[in-house]
Amino acid sequence: MNTDVNYWLDIFTKVIDKLPVTLFMMITSLFFALILAVLIAIIRIQKIPVLSALATFYLSFTRSTPLLVQIFLIYFGLPQLLLIFQIDINHWNRLFFAIMAFSLHTGSYLAEIIRSAYIAVGKDQLEAAYSVGMSYTQALRRIILPQAFVIALPNIGNNTIELLKDTSLAFTIGIIDIMGQVRIILGNNYGIGIFEVYIVISIVYWVTCILIEILIGYAEKSFKKGRVSL
Repeated sequence: MNTDVNYWLDIFTKVIDKLPVTLFMMITSLFFALILAVLIAIIRIQKIPVLSALATFYLSFTRSTPLLVQIFLIYFGLPQLLLIFQIDINHWNRLFFAIMAFSLHTGSYLAEIIRSAYIAVGKDQLEAAYSVGMSYTQALRRIILPQAFVIALPNIGNNTIELLKDTSLAFTIGIIDIMGQVRIILGNNYGIGIFEVYIVISIVYWVTCILIEILIGYAEKSFKKGRVSL
C-alpha cells in the first residue's frame, strides 16, 4: 500500500471532483421518484380502473428485475422504441436516461412506502376534511400527505441512501460520476493502486451516507416538533 500522503490526497481530489455529478443524479432522481410514488400510491389506494392494473404491473416489473437491466433497457431500448414513432432521442444527454432509470426504480419502492403511510394516517382524517368542505385534492395536500410524509420519512431516508449507492451503476452507460472517475483513474494507472482507489471511494460514499442520515434525522425531529406544536 502506498503511504505517500500526497498520493492519497490526489486520489481524494479526483474522486470528489465528480461528487456533484453523483449528488445531482441522486437528488433529481429522488425528486421525480417521489412525484411518481405519490401518483402510484394514490392510484392503487383509490383502485382506479386500468391505471391500477398498470401500476401493479410497473411495481412488479421494477421490483423484480435488476436495476442494471432497467438502465440498459432505458438507455438502449427506449431510443429504438421511440424511433418507431419518428422520435430520435439518441443524441440526448446520458444523464437523462440514468435519471429516468433511477427515478422509475426508486419510485416503485417509495410508492409502497407512501401507500402504507397514507393508510396509517387513517380514513377518519379524510372524513374530517370532507366535513369542513374540502375536496379530495385539498385534503391530500393539506392534511393527508403532510402526515404521511412524516410517517414515511425514515424509510424515505433509507431509500435515499440506497439510491446514492445505486448511482454507482451510471458509469455503465458512460457517465463520469465518482465511480466512473475511479474507472478512469485505474485505466490511466493500468490498474496500479486499485486497493487505495477503492478505499477512497468507499470513504466518500460512507461519509456522504452519514451526512444524509444526519439530514434525515434532523428533518424527522423538525417535522415531529411541528406536529406536536399543532
